[in-house]
Amino acid sequence: MKEESAFPKELIAFIDEWKAKPGNLIMVLHRVQEEFGFISRESADRVALMLDIPLATIYGVISFYHFFKTVKPGDSNIQVCLGTACYLKGGDALIEELTNLLGVAEGEVTEDGKFSLEGVRCVGCCGLAPVLTVGGEVFGKVTKDELPGIIAKFS
Repeated sequence: MKEESAFPKELIAFIDEWKAKPGNLIMVLHRVQEEFGFISRESADRVALMLDIPLATIYGVISFYHFFKTVKPGDSNIQVCLGTACYLKGGDALIEELTNLLGVAEGEVTEDGKFSLEGVRCVGCCGLAPVLTVGGEVFGKVTKDELPGIIAKFS
């Protein structure tokens, strides 16, 4: 994940390309988050200036769509599926156990910045329920007893 001191010229070019297109805000915000891993206040301010729209409009979009993050995620982002199949097979218990193991609540980042924890609506692996991902790696049919080993793999 890159530091956000300045927008790279590729990102500026992307925003310039999308500036006049209808529906540009979501595309631009996706690209900003792809670049930095989250959308900081500074990034939101800059996008507002570049697109000539109110900052409140940007925060309206960011807060409406759960995909967008305003907090820098941990080096390893743990996503626990809470879709119907995963929830029914114990996804909520996995969140609870990870909260205990990591010492952070859902939506938070560990003090050392190694892990962040979030519940997501669907990973698309319903046959493997309950499912979690860590840094994009999928773990299926996960039990609470397996969680320490999964965490250790990314420590």
